[in-house]
Amino acid sequence: MSELQTYSSDVPFTAAVKAIQERKGSRAAYAERGDWRTEIDENLAAFLGEANSFYLATASADGQPYIQHRGGPKGFVKILDKNTLAFADYAGNRQYITQGNLSENPKAYIFVMDYAHRRRVKLWGEAKVVEDDPALLQSLMPKGYKARPEQAILFRMAAWDTNCPQHIPQKFDAADVAAALSARDARIAELEAEVAALKGQPAS
Repeated sequence: MSELQTYSSDVPFTAAVKAIQERKGSRAAYAERGDWRTEIDENLAAFLGEANSFYLATASADGQPYIQHRGGPKGFVKILDKNTLAFADYAGNRQYITQGNLSENPKAYIFVMDYAHRRRVKLWGEAKVVEDDPALLQSLMPKGYKARPEQAILFRMAAWDTNCPQHIPQKFDAADVAAALSARDARIAELEAEVAALKGQPAS
């Protein structure tokens, strides 16, 4: 954190942001709130453990932004320590925009959405690509997942915060919907069997 940053919230709340907050009347509320969280606690660990998708934002040296989706089975985001996340970077379209950006500007941002429960988490920090650590890459690769790991990405968190659920549409993963429908159908079949058995009994 630089000398100009008193709170972890100063990472996103730059002088320009604070000036606009002041002009629009929200600065006092954020100033009273003070510091944001900087370490991974049990709640964030549980949230990330259930995530199967997130967005990773980077920018080039001259500020050109880029956002790329990252996905995998639940648990593909690993927690290395109280400040560091990591995940296997799978081979894809070979554009390497994220890697290029990180080679000249380590600033990064992760945005995680949980549509089913209408929750979102924002994480600011710095990221780096690790290409020469096969053991690390192997430890990050989800077992049985059909993807080719090319490298690892480590994300060192500076601050994180949550958002209110306002305007988040509620959506459900297809696999979760299929599981719920399967359980419903099994229960219906069970009840139908019970009804059929009762109909076959003589009247009391």
